[in-house]
Amino acid sequence: MVKYLIIYGKCRCQKISASEHKENVNLIILKHAAEEHRHAYYLKKQLGKLEGDLCKTYTNSELLAPNDTKFYLNALDVAVCRYLKQHFNLSGYELKFAAYLFVTYAIEVRADELYPVYQDVLTAASSKVTVKSIILEEEGHLEEMLNQLKSFDEDWEKHAEIVIKIEQDMFNSWMNNLGKQLLN
Repeated sequence: MVKYLIIYGKCRCQKISASEHKENVNLIILKHAAEEHRHAYYLKKQLGKLEGDLCKTYTNSELLAPNDTKFYLNALDVAVCRYLKQHFNLSGYELKFAAYLFVTYAIEVRADELYPVYQDVLTAASSKVTVKSIILEEEGHLEEMLNQLKSFDEDWEKHAEIVIKIEQDMFNSWMNNLGKQLLN
């Protein structure tokens, strides 16, 4: 499962960096991208605690469901951009930034649900791997997204509910594909 988190973390930090304005860099996005890069580094380092030569690179052959993970994040961005474009008539950087806010919110809600379960499994298995520090940072990311969404639109919760539904559907599909790969 750490292999899935590694590609997810790396893809996520790349997506965040891509949403940055070329000149007017938002400090929160910069901080968030740095923290997501740190998460990818930390998880990769955690793999060193396990036996074997796991995930030395990011080549598809060393990762678990890399194409499904990339598709999940890209498709989520595209679907949210379509929704935001339709409801806010945004384009260019404004669309990228709004998509960053809503996609990140949905992903942080997912992380808030998923990482504690993952940590419980690791703890129950007496694993040397831990994600406790990531859980704390993800809680901070969620709080930052809530603050930014509140200033983005007074009806942000209505739109966030729809984005959460979009993410839930894509997450279910992603998990189904991941399960199929694990069974093979």
